[in-house]
Amino acid sequence: MNLVEIPKLLANAQPSGGDLLMPISSFLLIIVIMYFLMIRPQKKKEKLKNEMLSQLIVGDRILTIGGIHGKIVEIKGENLIIETGKANEASTLKITRWAISEVTKPGDEPKASGNSNESSDDEE
Repeated sequence: MNLVEIPKLLANAQPSGGDLLMPISSFLLIIVIMYFLMIRPQKKKEKLKNEMLSQLIVGDRILTIGGIHGKIVEIKGENLIIETGKANEASTLKITRWAISEVTKPGDEPKASGNSNESSDDEE
């Protein structure tokens, strides 16, 4: 074996660039798919929630992540005082903004209809 044959042997032992391109491109494709299916929607949802929490005003009806329904009566920075219960039995709670899961503005409340038993009239 002479010195001229050594570089030829080394060149034959190394994998070609085409063999390495396929795993890298499939890995990048998986990362792009994960971004569009998981990360991007979560960031949109977080942005909407932060916008909702920044627009809270006194009088808004809220639902906390613990399932407590109430009405905002006072806002102190990150803390809110909410009123729960009926007008003659009302109690107040102090909560933080991040504990709010839903907000209903005073004019957006759905109107209750008294026709909840219409389907039971059809039975004979």
